[in-house]
Amino acid sequence: MVDDVEAAMRLHLLGGPGPAFEDGAPAPELVVEGAPTFRTSVHYESPDGRLIAGVWSATPGAWRVAYDEWEWCRLRSGRCVLTPEGGEPVDYEAGDAIVIEPGFVGVWTVVEACEKDFVVMLPPPSDDA
Repeated sequence: MVDDVEAAMRLHLLGGPGPAFEDGAPAPELVVEGAPTFRTSVHYESPDGRLIAGVWSATPGAWRVAYDEWEWCRLRSGRCVLTPEGGEPVDYEAGDAIVIEPGFVGVWTVVEACEKDFVVMLPPPSDDA
């Protein structure tokens, strides 16, 4: 039994008013179509920096992705398509939840401006560092 309930459970409210959004975009060499831009607001980061949660939005366009992290997300609004390399496109719309595993390589296409809640687990640090 844990004597310190506060140490055993910590709650973090996500969404709502949070930190300011940071603007970004995929690297130009990754863009497949359009001129997509991103806005990201991180609402939680674990002490070791490996677990990150927040809100992300993007404008229409398409870019190549290669995941070395885990991501869970739920689209709040909009429509997007994820196309695995060598696979068939999969459509997602507001309300859909997605888990993307490390090793996913493909194209992320925003068909209609979208916003999502996300939780990302980064890989552990490499021993090579």
